[in-house]
Amino acid sequence: MVDASRGRHDGLMTRTASSARPSTRDAVLLWAAIVVTVLLWASAFVGIRATTGDFGPGSLTLGRIVVGSLALTVVRLVLSARRRRLAAAPDPRTKVPRGRLLVLVVAWGVAWFGVYNLSLNAAERHVDAGTAALLVNIAPMITAVLAGLLLGEGFPRRLIAGMLVALTGVAVIAFSTSTGQFDVIGVVLGLVAAVVYGSAATLQKRLLDRIDAPTMTWLGCLAGTLACLPFAPELIEALRTAPVSSVLAVVYLGIFPTAVAFTTWGYVLARSSAGRTAASTYAVPAVVVLLSWLVLGETPPLAALLGGALALAGVAVATLRRRPTAA
Repeated sequence: MVDASRGRHDGLMTRTASSARPSTRDAVLLWAAIVVTVLLWASAFVGIRATTGDFGPGSLTLGRIVVGSLALTVVRLVLSARRRRLAAAPDPRTKVPRGRLLVLVVAWGVAWFGVYNLSLNAAERHVDAGTAALLVNIAPMITAVLAGLLLGEGFPRRLIAGMLVALTGVAVIAFSTSTGQFDVIGVVLGLVAAVVYGSAATLQKRLLDRIDAPTMTWLGCLAGTLACLPFAPELIEALRTAPVSSVLAVVYLGIFPTAVAFTTWGYVLARSSAGRTAASTYAVPAVVVLLSWLVLGETPPLAALLGGALALAGVAVATLRRRPTAA
């Protein structure tokens, strides 16, 4: 009896341990979400660059997130109706939060959907799409720095070394694209976008245990839209004069790189660390350079590409996790 009981206990432990491991389906979904996020965000850099002649940074930001908010609201209504039809109990994390959590989500949305998009849109008026992507993708290093400052993870030597290498790469980018002060401004704006990106990823990761990714994305996009309403007159004027192709580009940016990609990003972030999730976007600059060449016929200067490679190498060093040694 003792052996039989032990066997049942061991079997239960084995099943529990195996169920704790992610299934093949979960792994496939995770990688699919990563690929979708990378491709759609890469296309956003090109779409932004393509509309700079017709939409200013503010009008483009507002137009994009208005479309994104509408798309996310439709999805939320459809999912809510489906749950009611199936008489399924709602997940508490899908409810609109209150109090401090709501304040944090609103602040995150204003920063992520408002400030980030404004700074990136402004940056791409001065630097090409590929250079902007190279600058923005130092964000994983910024996430690691914030983790050291706010989460008590410290500043190991690899982080310091990676920061120095990445900043050297940024300096190379700045000098390679600098034919005047406007190019330098573009580099600075790209770095502002990277700081907001890293900060938003860190905050979102801390909130996703209390609110699900689609709900947080929806509320954040609405908050960003409200914050950007002062740009409404500029948007109305731009819509009146812009060609149909640019208007369709704004609609595309709102539905796919915003509503879809920010949701898939949240899905990945909820199932991985902030640093590793941000690091999964390392492929974005390469895709941007390719798309920018195919669609816009532009590529960053060679020195900017070398500086970008140096910056991404520094980010990789800064965010690399040391593997435990075998016992």
